[in-house]
Amino acid sequence: MIVSTLPNAIAMQTQPILTLEHVGKTYANGTVALKDFNLVVEPGTITSLVGPSGCGKSTVLRIISELGDLTTGRLTWQSSDSHKLAYVFQEAALMPWATVIDNIRLPLKLAGVPKREALELTSEAIAQVGLQGFERVYPRELSGGMQMRASIARALVTRPNVLLMDEPFGALDEMTRGKLNQDLLQLQHQRNLTILFVTHSIYEAVYLAHRVVVMASKPGRVVAEIAIDSPHPREPDYRTSAQFNRYCRDVSHSLSAAMGESLALAL
Repeated sequence: MIVSTLPNAIAMQTQPILTLEHVGKTYANGTVALKDFNLVVEPGTITSLVGPSGCGKSTVLRIISELGDLTTGRLTWQSSDSHKLAYVFQEAALMPWATVIDNIRLPLKLAGVPKREALELTSEAIAQVGLQGFERVYPRELSGGMQMRASIARALVTRPNVLLMDEPFGALDEMTRGKLNQDLLQLQHQRNLTILFVTHSIYEAVYLAHRVVVMASKPGRVVAEIAIDSPHPREPDYRTSAQFNRYCRDVSHSLSAAMGESLALAL
């Protein structure tokens, strides 16, 4: 297992915003999705989860968001009012019959926020993701990247401090993905968001995160935690640096070891 401390500036935080201790998840059919899963999340950081398909990355997010229950273990927030969650899924999942502004305003409408206040918050979220001028456009008229921007704005409109992101850029081309990565870093920095980001891309995980958590499958568990001790937010040329390449190799080696370990357990 590779374990490294978080960067000094992050380590100085008084206490974690979220802790998962010895968490297990077993489904009704007997499938063990998670076993003895442990994770400490510091406030104002990005944590990337990487691992093979079926290792429980999405299950972790579902447990944190209370869309799924844990079977064993404990999930602890810093305090009852320490978090306000929003979730960005793999698909943009926009309502095709509604305009961009109505899609983004939906969580506020459901929460009964007065229309004037809701429109102000919606306009703020639209500006933050660079969709000004597309307020009255329908999802079918948007590119995949712009649809995902709308989905992120819909998550931001409630002003969360914790953002769960489940492979949100996986279906996008590399140029669009790279631009959204950069925009996400700026958003995280501006709003001091705590983000848990699931991805299959080692390069994306390293570029975005303060820490990369490597998982193995059968059962899902943490096998390595690698702190990315580089200045944050990062500029595009960081992707060509020797430090970036070194961290990518570290994550790749840990992931290869995890996949080999999972295969051995399955045999």
